[in-house]
Amino acid sequence: MYRILSQHKDFIVINKGPGLGMHDEAGEAGLVNRVRIETGLELYPVHRLDKMTSGLLLLARTPVANRALSMAFAERRVSKQYLALSDRKPKKKQGWVKGDMQKGRGGSWMLARTLDNPAISWFDSCPVREGLRLYRIKPQTGKTHQIRVALKSIGAPILGDERYGGTPADRGYLHAWRLSFTLADESFDFICPPEQGDEFVTPELLAAVSGLSE
Repeated sequence: MYRILSQHKDFIVINKGPGLGMHDEAGEAGLVNRVRIETGLELYPVHRLDKMTSGLLLLARTPVANRALSMAFAERRVSKQYLALSDRKPKKKQGWVKGDMQKGRGGSWMLARTLDNPAISWFDSCPVREGLRLYRIKPQTGKTHQIRVALKSIGAPILGDERYGGTPADRGYLHAWRLSFTLADESFDFICPPEQGDEFVTPELLAAVSGLSE
């Protein structure tokens, strides 16, 4: 369900599996409490991943680190890169997606044309094989369901993300791939390739990821 990738005196980095929620649900321990129990550490989540999303998650180990890292996320000083797959033809293959997030039905969100407090994402993409495309998304803000809504808005809902019109699949194909930040004047850059999902572990997908330019 998760794997610890790195332990630092101020934080730990987790590779979160798909289908695992951040917080306790229906009497079942969520990710944060599972890691707390199994490591014996007092941990503070400084950002979050959707239940369907796998990949890099940062947990602070001290209140001081929690404040510093939370501030870095809030001030957009953390670089985040996600990988996603879609089997639909997009309206555009790269560029910006910007718009205010509006609540829809049943906990879903929609992208509005207004820009009062917009969700902002940059993306590029490349083909994996016929009928399947890889997207790299660099969100500049951290709104709920931001990437899922952004890709739906360009006509390319994420494979497996049925809430937003994606084709049913063995998982929702969204993965937190790269995380870069600075803490106490030390720079960190973590990369975590996806490990779960039939379409995420094919040779074609690995080749497509390695072909992504900086």
